[in-house]
Amino acid sequence: MVDKKAVGRTKAASKELAEAKPATLSQIQYEHQARMKTGYGELDRVLGGGVVPGSLILVGGDPGIGKSTLLLQVCRELSESMDVLYISGEESPQQIKMRADRIGTFSEHLTLLCETNLELISRVIERERPKVVMIDSIQTMYKEDVSSAPGSVSQVREATAVLLRIAKEKGIAVFIVGHVTKEGVVAGPRVLEHMVDTVLYFEGDRHAVYRILRGVKNRFGSTNEIGVFEMCESGLAEVLNPSQVMLNGRPAEASGSVVACSMEGTRPMLMEIQALVCHSNFGMPRRTSAGADLNRVNLLMAVLEKRAGLSMSTCDAYVNIAGGIRMNEPAIDLGIVLALASSMKERPVGPKTICFGEVGLSGEVRAVSMPQQRVSEAAKLGFTVCILPEVCLDAVKDSGGMKLVGVANVGEAIERVLWPGRR
Repeated sequence: MVDKKAVGRTKAASKELAEAKPATLSQIQYEHQARMKTGYGELDRVLGGGVVPGSLILVGGDPGIGKSTLLLQVCRELSESMDVLYISGEESPQQIKMRADRIGTFSEHLTLLCETNLELISRVIERERPKVVMIDSIQTMYKEDVSSAPGSVSQVREATAVLLRIAKEKGIAVFIVGHVTKEGVVAGPRVLEHMVDTVLYFEGDRHAVYRILRGVKNRFGSTNEIGVFEMCESGLAEVLNPSQVMLNGRPAEASGSVVACSMEGTRPMLMEIQALVCHSNFGMPRRTSAGADLNRVNLLMAVLEKRAGLSMSTCDAYVNIAGGIRMNEPAIDLGIVLALASSMKERPVGPKTICFGEVGLSGEVRAVSMPQQRVSEAAKLGFTVCILPEVCLDAVKDSGGMKLVGVANVGEAIERVLWPGRR
């Protein structure tokens, strides 16, 4: 017996193959579409200026970090000027309504759908034609013709492919929430991150108030920008001046506390680096780091031992970046070094002193990017002394009234900061 459906599919495929013709770039025409503003400058910054119509955006993060809350708040802002469809496979309409009442008043342009069947979801999107669709979460969606369970590798891949086709063919911006594994990466196949246009990660301790939204992939903008949010009773609030917030409550005249500057994209961020060094009572010293890479801290301690003559091999060391944020830029090396030396020598660093610079294995303090922006940000917050690489002095044209101290190596930096009266 002849399968008429199979024959029909074969004829359709043959027709598409006959019609498929390549085109040169000069033949391709397109209309410039303005990005859609989400109403949150921090999110727009990470996205590269706003949401691109027809893009597929993946948002991942730990449970309870605020992914669903952020997307619902974005729905609230976008629905003021366009139709938005929020699709949930994890919550009932009543649960979403309870969370929405805490956030504020919503427009009638926002509609809810609690469904996990992608065939039904596709039909609803075709009928409603919204400008933006939110999917919470991709691990709950399933296709009936795929035999595996929802959340499996096959289902996640097929579900993402369906949403990708909808986004590109209809010009609909689609946000999808992705669960993460215990290692902190999005659950499912790695191809998921390759298929989408943008990958955003929510970082931070869910028990702390501050959250970092970081872009790790963006086809329409930079991946160096970050957004900072604060968890409040009514949802997530933007932190417009993270540097000032991160330095609130900094102890005065305490050893082991140093302010350093890191660049996140085009934004300079000032943070307090804390260190505690004490002699170990055991044969194997304990080393702990929160917010900074532990291997990097161990490397810098070895540099201090070898190049600065500080005997740290028998000491326990604890390093922390205050505020619960994580920074990996090499420019905070000098801050970690000075914090460790300050704690070990029980010599506090001046409260109006800031530093930045990369430290090499030879103990040299190396140049970093954008020193002018770092100095300007520190001057705005009232700092008066800046310790920076000597090779960066010529790049700073306006110190903002700050005293610039160029250092060539860690030994010189420690001498100038902990014993400023000797020179």
